[in-house]
Amino acid sequence: MKQIEKLLPGYNCGECGLGSCREFAAALVDVAGLDRCPILKQERFKGRAEEIAGLLASSAEGAEEIIGVLDGLRADFALAPLSCEPSCREDLHPFNPEARLTEGDIFRYRPMGCPITHFAKVLRSSQGIVTVHLVGPVHLLKGLPAPEDIGLCMVVAFEGTVSRGRRPEVGETVRFLPEHCMMQKVHSGVVVHSEGNRLRIEGIDLKVW
Repeated sequence: MKQIEKLLPGYNCGECGLGSCREFAAALVDVAGLDRCPILKQERFKGRAEEIAGLLASSAEGAEEIIGVLDGLRADFALAPLSCEPSCREDLHPFNPEARLTEGDIFRYRPMGCPITHFAKVLRSSQGIVTVHLVGPVHLLKGLPAPEDIGLCMVVAFEGTVSRGRRPEVGETVRFLPEHCMMQKVHSGVVVHSEGNRLRIEGIDLKVW
């Protein structure tokens, strides 16, 4: 993406419908998309479209397609758990004001925008944000009562590692597929931290742009 961004005019004029040349570079998936940049057609930028087309072609040849099962959308990458952890970490904001969760608690909830009930174990809880691992309905295997249902939660962030696909840049809006997602649905969000293959993604949305 950085190579493509360097070849774009860099005016951040918004004529393509996006906020910056960086966003435009991240959204490019084929040569036809270059038509959305009228400035690139000017004589002084002659030859750059061809260079970008070459970069897109070489990227496509080596790229594995990651497609969501539920929606059929293409993801930039798949997000796997951190080493030796059962699922990606998720930060949740419970809408239930009576929810009192502490480290080690197992509870059930439904993420806003998702029809599936989730079961999670609390890693930490601070300032109204609960960091969890998804654990599944383990009570059924052990013959225990169902965990407390705290209702609807907003998913604030995901944290995990890139297992397949490209590694994005900080500040980039991305489509990603959490490997533990039961519906295998593509999510979107903004990368706020990147360290090797480890990412933190915030601004989570199931209504993928």
